[in-house]
Amino acid sequence: MMDRSPGHQALAPREADVPPGSGTAARELSTRKKAARLGVSLALVVAIFWFVLPQVADFSDVWAEIRAMTPLELAVLAAAAAWNLVTYWMVVVAATPGLTYRQAMVLTESTTAVANTIPGGGAVAVGLTYSMLGSWGFSKSRSTVSVIVSGIWNNLVKLGMPILALALLAFQGDAGASRVAAGVAGIGALIAAVTLFALVLRSPRFAFRVGEAAGRAMTRPRRLLRRPPASGWGDAVTKFRGRVIGLVRHSWIRLTVSSLVGHLSLYLVLLVTLRDIGVSENEVGWVEALAVFAFVRLLTAIPLTPGGLGFVELGLIGGLTSAGGEHAQVVAAVLVYRMLTYVAPIVFGVATYLFWRRNTSWLNSAPPLDPAFGPSGVTGG
Repeated sequence: MMDRSPGHQALAPREADVPPGSGTAARELSTRKKAARLGVSLALVVAIFWFVLPQVADFSDVWAEIRAMTPLELAVLAAAAAWNLVTYWMVVVAATPGLTYRQAMVLTESTTAVANTIPGGGAVAVGLTYSMLGSWGFSKSRSTVSVIVSGIWNNLVKLGMPILALALLAFQGDAGASRVAAGVAGIGALIAAVTLFALVLRSPRFAFRVGEAAGRAMTRPRRLLRRPPASGWGDAVTKFRGRVIGLVRHSWIRLTVSSLVGHLSLYLVLLVTLRDIGVSENEVGWVEALAVFAFVRLLTAIPLTPGGLGFVELGLIGGLTSAGGEHAQVVAAVLVYRMLTYVAPIVFGVATYLFWRRNTSWLNSAPPLDPAFGPSGVTGG
């Protein structure tokens, strides 16, 4: 769904300002970049799964460990994986007043499938989010608040979990120098992110300056893409601040709890998988598993492959075997874990996407925004 609002049209270059053929050249360059990114991603994934993992464990031994799981263990795993999916819907509902849980399911699973299958799929998933919310009657401002607030809370928890894991390891006396260094870096990033967000919410003047600085930073990349300079970002961030304050003031506890539950539920799937495969507490304790999980989660911020495919597996296997896990069992547990949390959501997401394309009963069904979540009455410091 393309936006036809006057604001977006005003940012577009006039036809006379665009060099002849530049549109075609830009499209060809974009296509070549996408093809190159896809090729690099496929090469990395093939190299990891075809050449690297077989050096860690024999796949016949890995398959034997997987087949040894009992029906009860498989049922428990399926229940944990299903609950993990539900927790993502909770975050989206908390960040999008007026959204139903069924809509959150369709939105979350469809965008997750895109993000997990396409190189650079995160950006495409954001575009799909706008399309889906827009089809249901949510304005672009409400959609923007939802995307940004849920993303901020997700990243704050993602940055905070390694710090929690490091503290727990320190209590057990297992915090080595490398882990301390990584923890200190995480603390610094978390403090910086929280401080910046708090200052933007506290002061409209600071919010305006942040927006203008971001606009200036984006101007050069936009020129390289033959697009006009970024403008109006200061005003946009200031307006965004007012809308976010209304949501955060009433929903910050719900956002925080649901985000924490979501990340911990994902960790629970990994821990249950380890135990079902046979990796005992004596081999890899729950705190060590949490530390490996938390630090590897940061790898997903580097978009080398969709959803960190290949790199997440390597990070988990390397960390868990270093902690004391038997190689074949660890590889089996990680592969089952990723099957449940990476592959299964793609299949589910394809189904929800097709449902969205065909379903018409939700079109323009969004209720008006509750005034309690609106920007009215917001004053800055």
